Amino acid sequence: LVWTTRAERDRVAKYTFDVAWEKGNRPFLIPLGASTPSGAIGYVNAFEEFIAQQVSVDWIIVPSSSAGTQAGLALGAKLAGWGGKVLGISIDHPAAELQADVARLASEASERLGKPIQLTPEEVLVNDQYLGGGYAVMGEPEIEAIKLFARTEGLLLDPVYTGRAAAGMIDLIRKNYFKPTDRLLFWHTGGAPALFAEPYARMLYNSN
Repeated sequence: LVWTTRAERDRVAKYTFDVAWEKGNRPFLIPLGASTPSGAIGYVNAFEEFIAQQVSVDWIIVPSSSAGTQAGLALGAKLAGWGGKVLGISIDHPAAELQADVARLASEASERLGKPIQLTPEEVLVNDQYLGGGYAVMGEPEIEAIKLFARTEGLLLDPVYTGRAAAGMIDLIRKNYFKPTDRLLFWHTGGAPALFAEPYARMLYNSN
């Protein structure tokens, strides 16, 4: 393990990769969140499965952080000519930064698929109003969303990604961001085991 700060993460990863390569090893550099064009293609495939299920919705709401998931869904939607909207609730990045990352990854993934298109940042929908206390910091909005989904739907959200995205979606619904007739699909990205990690488990247990 090589420990580093968040600010130095990319530089240290590249340095560690280069040192290992020079020693004759052949490492594979996986960026944060495995957000590469290949990773995004996984969610293009997921979007194709969604279309095949003939689910009729107007919005897909998804947690968005390192851009790979939203890039794949946005590209899948564009390639399919889907008429709905994919909205990413940012977990830890400013909207403009995330829009640029999603557009870049989606465009690169389309090249790899042999279906080149140019997705622009302006086409990417991101809301960054729910960053809360920062990455992996669970607050009251996340706790409310986690408990609401568990009690009413039997769905387990995680404290970092889906909990925050669901909290954002709930707030947007309360603020009438969507039309009353709009049909929303919340895209669950997993992570439920984090519910049992400290301090999340204790915070959830002690909350009302």
